[in-house]
Amino acid sequence: MTLLQLRFIQEVFKQALNISAAATQLHTSQPGVSRQILLLEQELGAPIFQRHGKRLTGVTEAGYQVLAITERMLRDAENIQRVGEEFTQADSGTLLIATTHTQARYALPETIKRFRQRYPRVRLRIRQGNPAQITEMTARGAADLAIATEAVARSKALVSLPCFQWNRCVVVPPGHPLLDKSAPLSLADIAAHPLITYDFAFSGRSLINKAFEKEQLSPNVVLTAIDSDVIKTYVELGLGVGLMAKMAFDGKRDPGLRAIDVSHLFEPSTTWLGLRQGDYRRSYVYDFIELFAPRLTRETINAAMHAHEGPVQGH
Repeated sequence: MTLLQLRFIQEVFKQALNISAAATQLHTSQPGVSRQILLLEQELGAPIFQRHGKRLTGVTEAGYQVLAITERMLRDAENIQRVGEEFTQADSGTLLIATTHTQARYALPETIKRFRQRYPRVRLRIRQGNPAQITEMTARGAADLAIATEAVARSKALVSLPCFQWNRCVVVPPGHPLLDKSAPLSLADIAAHPLITYDFAFSGRSLINKAFEKEQLSPNVVLTAIDSDVIKTYVELGLGVGLMAKMAFDGKRDPGLRAIDVSHLFEPSTTWLGLRQGDYRRSYVYDFIELFAPRLTRETINAAMHAHEGPVQGH
């Protein structure tokens, strides 16, 4: 039995039992993958996969147990390598961050700047997606950590820790009627105009819907996007008023727009950080997290990992 054979069966399972797709991902040949799987099954004395002719059709009961152990073994093998790197290359390596556009564009830059000053030899990789996508990336080990809103906290595959809370603003062009309102805006004021806001894939969107539904209002959402900058672009074109994260507006960078704080109308959202249970984390990963969310010290993170009875509650 070899780690290579275990990687082969794991990848075949990930690729929905498609050996050709697994071979492509593993940069090897289909016959080579099939042969190694058969050798492993012969050594075990039990089939891992069900077959119809040469085609794999399912996973046996023994196969599911083998795959579960395989995942732990391969993760431990990665952890062993990381331990070695920690002691031989303490200030170098790669940090993969899965996050949304808004977090990458507006919440992370200062942290990344300070991290790069501290660890100039660590390669940073940012992988963007919606909250569900980045949660899945981190859960399967394609990223070291996930940064997003409530979808991270709901994931059973990750240990989730709250970083900070944020709320929303309305953005409009100069001279827009909403800027003439003397009193704080109401939801009815916003609903009276075409609305541009986030796509339904973003969990913070549910808090927006909840607020309007509570007031029995049905806003005319004319455009949705996963990107705050896209929302601002179409507001500038006059398609509607934008409703987005307040952190995504900067008066200096957005001279063609005006922002109106509407934090009083919506429940705050929380930015969460998600980590996969069982991973060995290099010291620079802990340092990055603490730079981003100072209360998340190494001790706090490790305590959450050991507890892992659900999301850590914010203070």
